[in-house]
Amino acid sequence: MNFNIRGENLDITPALRDYVEKKVGKLEKYFDGTPSSDVNVKMSVLNNDQKVEITIPMTKLLLRAEEKHIDMYAAIDLVVEKLERQIRKHKTKVNRKYRQEDSLKYMFKNDLEPLAKNGVTAVAHEEDEDFEIVRTKRFALKPMDAEEAILQMDMLGHNFFVFSNSVSGSTNVVYKRKDGRYGLIEPE
Repeated sequence: MNFNIRGENLDITPALRDYVEKKVGKLEKYFDGTPSSDVNVKMSVLNNDQKVEITIPMTKLLLRAEEKHIDMYAAIDLVVEKLERQIRKHKTKVNRKYRQEDSLKYMFKNDLEPLAKNGVTAVAHEEDEDFEIVRTKRFALKPMDAEEAILQMDMLGHNFFVFSNSVSGSTNVVYKRKDGRYGLIEPE
């Protein structure tokens, strides 16, 4: 794995760099070979929050997680745990459906041990449960522009809104980002 570690409002010390490489390097045990992908790590400090974002683009799979904490080392630990859960979810859930020779299944090792927390084996509920849809909604998509959709979303108090784009006629989604700004999802 090739590490690309950068800091925003933070100097990356050799101790911090070693800690990230050591923790993220432990993820290699989940793969059959050493993945030849880049590991993009962005560490930032804003007020009292220490934020870590890790993105690992791979063939047929993108691992990405971010975490905030008051301690940078704790944030790194939490984000690596998130990545481990993602790998386990891909290994157990997604690959049940895709049994072909070129599926993600063959990217991971078969002998995954359960996650342990504080010396006690934790039961990974997401491995055993199927995704359950608890509610279904149907509604007519009104043609509108993105600005009107944002107003509708804010008026309803939702964090996303599905609408029919009045210009292109396609179905779009506007959503509120964690930073308070808005995003637009539209089909290609």
